[in-house]
Amino acid sequence: MEYLSNPHKIQQCPGSPFVAEPFVESHRLIRISEIFQSVQGEGFLTGTPSIFIRTSGCNLRCWYCDTRYASWEPEGDSLSVEEILRQIEDFRIEHVVVTGGEPMIFEALTDLCRELKRRGKHITIETAGTLDRNASCDLWSISPKLSNSNPEGYASETWVRKHEALRYAPQVVESLMAKGEYQIKFVVGSILDAEEVLEYLAHLRGYDRHRVMLMPRATQTDQLDIQLSWLADWCKSHDLRLCDRQHIRWFGNRRGT
Repeated sequence: MEYLSNPHKIQQCPGSPFVAEPFVESHRLIRISEIFQSVQGEGFLTGTPSIFIRTSGCNLRCWYCDTRYASWEPEGDSLSVEEILRQIEDFRIEHVVVTGGEPMIFEALTDLCRELKRRGKHITIETAGTLDRNASCDLWSISPKLSNSNPEGYASETWVRKHEALRYAPQVVESLMAKGEYQIKFVVGSILDAEEVLEYLAHLRGYDRHRVMLMPRATQTDQLDIQLSWLADWCKSHDLRLCDRQHIRWFGNRRGT
């Protein structure tokens, strides 16, 4: 597999020695882990029937990632935009969620989004906010990674260093915010994590507090309830939004949902 054919098209963390990992076999292809129909369980569009296009490959290694088949151990075929469109043409749904992994590592994402818009689709792109592309998008769903995502003890030292070098990129988040509608979702597992969100926001320019959400780090209903027992009041007292993971409650933590 090859590195991105033109890495200068992607904005990385300033001073970072690392480039996107070589998940892209061709600038015309996108590696796809799965495509399915379900209901959005997070953020402003919770409850919306949606087509999910899950890309495979990621430039980070969050230790708690619950889609490792699309990040740590990426699987799936590399498809052309035309092949992806054929797979979703029988879904009579307006909303499309392009998620991952990290969909922004693929040059062909811009082509895919252009063709989806031509077909009248509403597009959400779910990203960690470390890479910047000019893709057609109706809702940028940005999930910046806090220090609680560090994979030390779970990944190689090389990946730990890469993760730490890339995960914090507020200037990329600001660029994505400026492109249109957005929501910012932080994954938290403790009050210390929530306090770190405030530190992050102190260095983020031009954000709308009512578009900032804190989401519990949990993959089981009982875990969600434990986290929400303190997180709901914390969000209320800091004038930030609470984001549940409703798909966990509806379907459990399983693929294709």
